Amino acid sequence: MDINDLTLLERASMLSGKSMWDSRDVERAGIHSFVLSDGPHGLRRQMGSGDNLGIGESKPATCFPTAGTVANSWDPGLARAMGQALGEEARSLGVNMVLGPGMNIKRNPLCGRNFEYYSEDPQVAGRMAAGLIEGIQSQKVAATPKHFAMNSQELRRQASNSIVDERTMRELYLTGFEIAVRQARPWALMTSYNMINGEYANENRHLLKDILRDEWDFDGMVVSDWGGSNSAVAAASNGSSLEMPEAGYDSMRQLVAAVKSGKLAERDLNARAEEVAKLARLTYDPAMDRDGMLSEEQKNNHHEVARRIAEGSAVLLRNEGGLLPLAAGSKVALVGDMAKTPRFQGSGSSKVNAAREESLLGLMQDGQGHGLELAAYAQGYDRQGECDQALVDTAVQTVTQSAADVVVACLGLDERSESEGLDRSHMNIPQAQIDLLKALKGTGKPIVLVLVAGSPVATDWIGDCEALLYIGLAGQASASATLELLTGEVNPSGHLAETWPMAYEDCPSSGWYPATERDAVYREGPFVGYRYYLSADVPERFPFGFGLSYAHFTYTDLHVDDAGASLTVTNDSAVDGAAVVQLYVSAPKGGVLRPVRELKGFTKVELKAGQSKHVCIGFDQYTFRHWDTASGSWQRESGEWTIQIGSDARSIELSAPFTVQGTMAPRPADPALGHYLQGRVKDVTKQELTTLFGHEVELQGPISTFGPNDPISSWKGSKSGVARFVSSFLSKREAKQEAKTGSPDLNTLFVLNMPPRAMAKMTNGMINTQMVDAIVRIPNGHFWKGIGGFIAGFFRNASANRRTRKELSNER
Repeated sequence: MDINDLTLLERASMLSGKSMWDSRDVERAGIHSFVLSDGPHGLRRQMGSGDNLGIGESKPATCFPTAGTVANSWDPGLARAMGQALGEEARSLGVNMVLGPGMNIKRNPLCGRNFEYYSEDPQVAGRMAAGLIEGIQSQKVAATPKHFAMNSQELRRQASNSIVDERTMRELYLTGFEIAVRQARPWALMTSYNMINGEYANENRHLLKDILRDEWDFDGMVVSDWGGSNSAVAAASNGSSLEMPEAGYDSMRQLVAAVKSGKLAERDLNARAEEVAKLARLTYDPAMDRDGMLSEEQKNNHHEVARRIAEGSAVLLRNEGGLLPLAAGSKVALVGDMAKTPRFQGSGSSKVNAAREESLLGLMQDGQGHGLELAAYAQGYDRQGECDQALVDTAVQTVTQSAADVVVACLGLDERSESEGLDRSHMNIPQAQIDLLKALKGTGKPIVLVLVAGSPVATDWIGDCEALLYIGLAGQASASATLELLTGEVNPSGHLAETWPMAYEDCPSSGWYPATERDAVYREGPFVGYRYYLSADVPERFPFGFGLSYAHFTYTDLHVDDAGASLTVTNDSAVDGAAVVQLYVSAPKGGVLRPVRELKGFTKVELKAGQSKHVCIGFDQYTFRHWDTASGSWQRESGEWTIQIGSDARSIELSAPFTVQGTMAPRPADPALGHYLQGRVKDVTKQELTTLFGHEVELQGPISTFGPNDPISSWKGSKSGVARFVSSFLSKREAKQEAKTGSPDLNTLFVLNMPPRAMAKMTNGMINTQMVDAIVRIPNGHFWKGIGGFIAGFFRNASANRRTRKELSNER
C-alpha cells in the first residue's frame, strides 16, 4: 500500500513514537513497528516503559569500549568489527535501530558526555563513525549517528543556543557528520536538543534540508532526541521524521490541522511518513525475537571482540627507562579500588548492563596475570574521593612489606565525574588518589599507573610514576586487555584523539564554557583542540595524535602527487608493533584564515620487527577545501601547500611542498580578524568576533518572561515563590542524592534542564501544548491562572485524545 493511500491521521501518527522505545505501526498497510535502543558502545535494551537515562534495568549485553576510547585506536576497521558485533546483539535482543554512534566534536574537555564522542577532529570522528555504522548496518540494523549538531555541553542542553559562524560550523562541527553520511550511508540520524543560531536542531531547515538532505543527499530518517522536538509541524516541514518518545495524539492533531490549513505541505508530511516506513522495511525481520537474549556463544565471542578493541585503543603516555613491558615472573603490588571494582563506562543513557565483568585483582588472584605474580593488594583510596589517610598508610605499608618488584596503581575518574546530564567542574582526578601516588613514590619501588578516564585529566603528578598507560573507559574486557598490554603480549598502539592540556586554563574555550545562560557563543571559532594549541603556540601536556610504543618507527621517502602522499614506514626495533601515520596540510601563505595545520588523513600500519611498508594516504574532497562565506560554497586555494607526515600533531617527521590548482587564488585574511590571525582567541575583541561572524552577535538578555523553552532551572529567578521553590527543591534534591550515593541523580538533572514544552513530548499525549502554556504562567506570577488553565486543559485534552484514539482505531 502506498503512503498516499493512508488517511491523513494515519500518516501523522507515524511521525511520533508509540512508547518509550517503539515506533507506531500501521497494520493494514504492512508498516511494522520497530524498536529503538541506546547502544553507542553496547545495547541498553529495556523492556516495557523503560527510561531514557540509563537508570532502569536492561538486558545483559556486551559493554564495548566507549567512543572516546575507541577513537584512540585510529582504526576504522576495529570500529567496524565493533559495529558488526553490536548489530548481531541488536538482532538477538529484538532491536531494529541502534542510537549511535555519538560523534560531536569535543569543543572542551569538561563536557560530561565527551566519553561518548570520538574526537576534537572531524576526520577522526567521521571515519571512525563510518566504520561503526557500516558494521551495524551489515546486520540489517539501522545505525543513528548523533547528536546533529553542535551539542557541546550538558548544562542546559535542552534549552541552549549554540551560536557559531557558518564557516566554523561547516569545516569543524559538520564535516565529521558529512564524512560518515557520505561514506557509510546511515539509515537514520538523530538531532540534538539545542538550538543552532536560534533555531532548534530538530526543526532547523538550514541543517536538515539545505545541508543534510540537499547537499549530502541523505535520504534516511531523522529522529529527535528523547523529548528534543519543539514543534511537530516545524520538524516535519523542515526535514525531521520522527518525534520520540511518546508525543501522543496532540502532535498528530497538530500535523493534521497544519496540513488542512496549508501551514504544512502535504508532500512534506508524506515524505516524513515514507522515511519512517522505509526504515521499518529495511529493518523488518519476522524471525526477530523482541524478548530475546544473548547466547553464551555470543557472550564469549563478543567479549573477545571487546578485549581486542580495548587492546588497540590503549595509549602509552610515559615509559621512563623502558619499565614496560613487565617481564614474566615480575611480582606486582596492585593498588587502587578500581583494580578490584573496575570502572569501564560512563553514566547516563549509554550505560550497559554488562554481560560479563572482570578486574585486575580478580584475574591475578585466579592465576590469569599473564606471567605476573600478585605480591599484594591494597585499596589505597576512597572510591568517592574522600581523603582517608588510613587507606594511604595501609597501602604504603603493604607495598613496603611486600616482595613486589613494581607497583601497578589503578587510578582515575569516578562514576560521578563523567555522565550525561552534567559537565565536569574541573580536570583533576580526586586529590585522595594524588596523595596516594605521592606516598607510593616514597616506597622507592617503580610505579606503573593505569589511568581510567573517558576524557583528559590534569597530570601535574606525572613525575611520580615511571610509566603511564591510559586505558580510557575500555569496556568489560578492560582488565584482561590491560594485563596483555603491561606484559607486552600486545604492544600499545593507541594515539590520543584529543589534546591533553597542561592545565584547564590553557583550553581555548575555558573562559566561557559552559554557557550558564541560553546563548553559548563559539567565540573560539575554528581554533579548537590542536588547531588552537599549534596556532597560538600554547604548549600541551600531550599533543593530539600522541602515543608511545614498545617499538620504534622511522618515516622516509615522502612522495606527493595529485593522488596523495606516499612514504615508507619502518619498524627499526626488535618488537612487532603498529604505527599511526598522520597526514596534515598547511595552506598557502597569505590565504584565508586557517590553523597552522590540519589533519586530512591517517592510516594504522602493522609492522613486524625490522619490517618496512609502503604507505599511501590519498587526497579527497576534504583535503584542501574551505567554506567561502562570500560565495556560500566550498573552494580550494591555488598555490603551494605543505604536506606533512606526523607521528602526532607536534611531531612532523616528513614534509614536502605541493602545488594545488584550486578554484580560487589565495585570498588574504581580513586584517580586522585581529587576534584570530594568530589563533589567540582568548584575546579576541567584540569587533573581531563580529568580523568572524559577518554580523554582530546578539545575546539574549535576562529572562523577564518565562516561556515553554526556558528550563525549569531558570525558574530560580522567577517572581513566583512557587516556581522558585520547585527549582530550589530539585537542585537540593539532586545534591543530596549525589552526596548519598556517590552518583549523579540523572532524573532530577534531566527535569532541571528540561524546558516545560518537553512535557508535551514525553507523556504520550497526557499533557499537550496548551497545558504547557498554562504551566508557564506559574513562573510568570500567575499561579491560579496557571493551575486553572492546566486543569481545564487536562479535561479538554483527555476528551480530544479519546476522539482521536477512536478515529485512528476505526481507520486501522
